[in-house]
Amino acid sequence: MNAPFPQHRPSSSNPPLKLLVAAPRGFCAGVERAIAIVELSIERYGAPVYVRHEIVHNRHVVDGLKAKGAIFVEELDEVPDGAPVIFSAHGVPKVIPEAASARGLDWLDATCPLVSKVHRQAERQIAAGRHILFIGHRGHPEVIGTLGQVPEGSMTLVETLEDAAALSFPAEFPLAFLTQTTLSVDDTADLVAELQRRFPDIAGPRADDICYATSNRQAAVKAIAPQCQLVLVIGAPNSSNSRRLVEVAERCGAAARLIERAAEIDPAWLEGVSVLGLTAGASAPESLVREVADWLGQMRDVEEEVVTTAEERMTFKLPAQLAG
Repeated sequence: MNAPFPQHRPSSSNPPLKLLVAAPRGFCAGVERAIAIVELSIERYGAPVYVRHEIVHNRHVVDGLKAKGAIFVEELDEVPDGAPVIFSAHGVPKVIPEAASARGLDWLDATCPLVSKVHRQAERQIAAGRHILFIGHRGHPEVIGTLGQVPEGSMTLVETLEDAAALSFPAEFPLAFLTQTTLSVDDTADLVAELQRRFPDIAGPRADDICYATSNRQAAVKAIAPQCQLVLVIGAPNSSNSRRLVEVAERCGAAARLIERAAEIDPAWLEGVSVLGLTAGASAPESLVREVADWLGQMRDVEEEVVTTAEERMTFKLPAQLAG
């Protein structure tokens, strides 16, 4: 259902609004793959198909999949025997697919391949005898899933510089670090630098764990935010990468608001705003970007400009059960 538009046309008393739309924005390859897995599973198995946790953090997407026949649950024991179940893009602890297999459930893994890469790195570091310092946000599904890849007690969560300062491992203790894929690029760089300062021999990944889409969307916001009085970020409150976009815009000197739909915009936010930025987190569809742009067009005369900082061509393969 589309958000309601204001019931008036722009008036001459409202000055024109320059709208800078960040690119890249919105869906990443991992989200597109996860949604496709649910849709194709419904076609293959018939409705209902069960999904453990929100497939991606976006209510609009989840509601759309519910309408097609997906049922979202938080625990595996909510899935009936014999029903297909899909694991969300954020990844799950190892015990979840093991439990699904033990019950004879037909399960599909929609974990983003870039998150799965972090899981495999964790396994390799533990096999090498290192304790892992994992940079991430406590309670986030991706963090829960990654912690669940290794034996309990073999990974320590580091959220802040204060956490890093409080670590009491001896300098010669074998350590490695990994990171959640949806973090602030700048904050994570500071944390990594602090860990490397305190533990010079700490092992790290060959490439940055923060995913390409997170990095690209933050870079695009950095390109537009210094010119804006306000930046609107379309995304869910529980979306880590969307919340980081708000923080990036604010650090660039702009006011920033996280919204899920156009209906959440308070017209008072536009007072005194001549240049407004618009972006979307990696779980937000382009339809919501257009919805917001159209809403703004009902309020003001809008001159829209897309500011592109990178081109994305990444795609990921589907699980073998759905390929072909």
